[in-house]
Amino acid sequence: MRIDRMTYPNMQEATIQRLNCRRVVVVIPAYNEERLIGSVVLRAQKLADKIIVVDDGSIDSTAEIAEMAGATVVRHERNQGKGVALNTGFSYARKLQPDMTITLDADGQHLPEEIVRLVEPILDGTADIVVGSRYLQNTSNVPTHRIWGHRLFNMMTEQVSGVELSDSQSGFRAFSNHALHAITFKSKSFSVESEMQFLASERRLNIVEVPITVHYFEKPKRPVVLHGLIVLNGLLRLVGQYRPLLFLGLTGFFLILAGTTLAELVIDIYRKSHILPLGYTFISVALCLGGTFSLFTGIILHSVRGLLLDMLGSNLKEKK
Repeated sequence: MRIDRMTYPNMQEATIQRLNCRRVVVVIPAYNEERLIGSVVLRAQKLADKIIVVDDGSIDSTAEIAEMAGATVVRHERNQGKGVALNTGFSYARKLQPDMTITLDADGQHLPEEIVRLVEPILDGTADIVVGSRYLQNTSNVPTHRIWGHRLFNMMTEQVSGVELSDSQSGFRAFSNHALHAITFKSKSFSVESEMQFLASERRLNIVEVPITVHYFEKPKRPVVLHGLIVLNGLLRLVGQYRPLLFLGLTGFFLILAGTTLAELVIDIYRKSHILPLGYTFISVALCLGGTFSLFTGIILHSVRGLLLDMLGSNLKEKK
């Protein structure tokens, strides 16, 4: 890649020199984005050695336009979700052994020119994953309903993952070569961004944020509430997968609490009438047994997961 000051007059010479000796790959998941995918690819090419567009089962001309713009297109026969598309793109990127891999959306919301901001922490060696945040500076005209939705998911993801971000749903991100090889996504849908916080904590990857600008040119493809429910469903799945003790432990606690509360009612009825309410008794016992099973299952899975993570961490250290 060759960047010159004529193209980016405000870029520092030191940054230009460092980028020119690095291999940068951009991964763009796309689904029915024929209107803007071409311009996104052309603008990203100025700062990247390779553009990979993962066409996730589009039924329009997304793939053809991306190829005409100069991208390498990897096609899915059917729509499988953003998480699957990113896994496909990352698998392809690993073969190229880039110094940095960038992900951005295909709908033109992100400014490819801001890739320079994202890669600086990786160039400095201070980050493994860099997240572009629309909330660090007041340069993005974010609709109010999105702001409140993002705040909710930021809070929820932070509490269960242990990693704090101001924009947990941002798709504009940069990954070091180490991070690229260390992570694989389980999420299939839009909760993949939240999963990255779990992975950063689990794999001990340093994650930082830099300010970006987001433009909203297009109306959402799906209702905002539906989109939020998809993310929420994915986040709950992530809690079960990455925090089994929290997920099953809390479930077990509330089941036992409900069972013991119902048991008090059974005892009260028996004291007053000397008749044992068999229906309530069976439900109470079932709740307590189910809660106990859930709690101990969570403990066992938590322990097994810890052992597997230790083994994985040792393998990653050996590879490094």
